[in-house]
Amino acid sequence: MDQLRKYSEKIEGIIERLASPLKPHVAAIGRFLLVVTFLEDSLRIIMQFPDQLWYLEKHRGFPYGFSHIFLIANVITMLVCSYLAVARKYTEQAVAGLFVVVVSQTIGYGLISNANFFLRTLSVIGGLLMLLSESLISSKRKSLFPGLPELSESKKTMYLSLTGRVLLAFLFFSFVFAGEFSVLRLIFCAIGSVACLMVVVGFKAKWSALFLIMFLSVFNVIINNWWSLHHTHPMRDFMKYDFFQTLSIVGGLLLLFNIGPGGMSVDEKKKAY
Repeated sequence: MDQLRKYSEKIEGIIERLASPLKPHVAAIGRFLLVVTFLEDSLRIIMQFPDQLWYLEKHRGFPYGFSHIFLIANVITMLVCSYLAVARKYTEQAVAGLFVVVVSQTIGYGLISNANFFLRTLSVIGGLLMLLSESLISSKRKSLFPGLPELSESKKTMYLSLTGRVLLAFLFFSFVFAGEFSVLRLIFCAIGSVACLMVVVGFKAKWSALFLIMFLSVFNVIINNWWSLHHTHPMRDFMKYDFFQTLSIVGGLLLLFNIGPGGMSVDEKKKAY
């Protein structure tokens, strides 16, 4: 075990040195990737506005007029909150706005019963919680409700990081429900599940997150290569949506790599001894 620990520390040192030039930019890249699915969704709604209206009114029973308000409100909220998140301004309000968008679209489009979509959405929410945790760590924020008892900033960060880590791991459960069974998918899920478990419990969480970032990035380019399909192909939009959603989850993992797993983790407990 001592020999294994020495090798582990050696590898971590090498990775730390290789990653050091990018470290000042990791948070900014993570924030941008996290909101990229919302930016892509905004563009999709704008470009396909008549089709979106038709679907909501004919298939979801939205009254004429309310469907327009629903789509316009979603586009404005996603664009404004994405900008605020990347610019590091009013991060709590930006996260709240994007969370409302996620919930409203899940209900509005009737996707809550789709297991694959639901689990991926939970992972995106996990990324939003990591963004909120990162914001609390990097700045001292005044309470939105002065006078009311609140958790200390450190406890908030611990709970947000823990919940965010757990929700980020739901991405790999979505692969169980997506696509047909194959040996390659089984291997992918097995490797990913081990890394996810390490992220959830906070054991070597930063390096597990880095492994998942590289793993998901390669997987995303190979599996969700929507650009290789003709623009009329029926699967193009689905693959494009999955591609950008996976990028957002990578953004959440980048924030985890940047700030660490927080107080409620094996890594932090080990430091105490």
